[in-house]
Amino acid sequence: MSIQVDWQAFTPISLVGGLMLGVATVILLLGIGRIAGISGIASSLLKPKRVEPWQVLFILGLIVSPLLYKLVAPLPIMEVTSSLPLLIGAGLLVGFGTRLGSGCTSGHGICGNARFSPRSLAATVTFMLFGILTVYIGRHVLGLI
Repeated sequence: MSIQVDWQAFTPISLVGGLMLGVATVILLLGIGRIAGISGIASSLLKPKRVEPWQVLFILGLIVSPLLYKLVAPLPIMEVTSSLPLLIGAGLLVGFGTRLGSGCTSGHGICGNARFSPRSLAATVTFMLFGILTVYIGRHVLGLI
């Protein structure tokens, strides 16, 4: 089994997006001491007592950024071929795993590892291993993917 990068699909905008995410993460951490984990931000929006303006702005940024991108270039065409029950089940499992792991890939993988958090390193390795295992089973064992 080999992993190949499709360099023809890579665009400089990917680099710009990564840099913007990194800068936003640093500003949030150094500015107000908060972690830019999307699962924590999104879940706090579901608890109206704890909503802070920066959380609303963060979510709005996620929603507005593709619209701004669309002003300068066409959005990529996305096609979802999985069944609705499979997508719902996958979403519920991701939500459960996020709660179980006390954070998501952005919180642990970007913010936690940047702070050299051993818990975040363990969580990120676990996320990656189970992601690889899930794709392997789905593709090679069950033939779903």
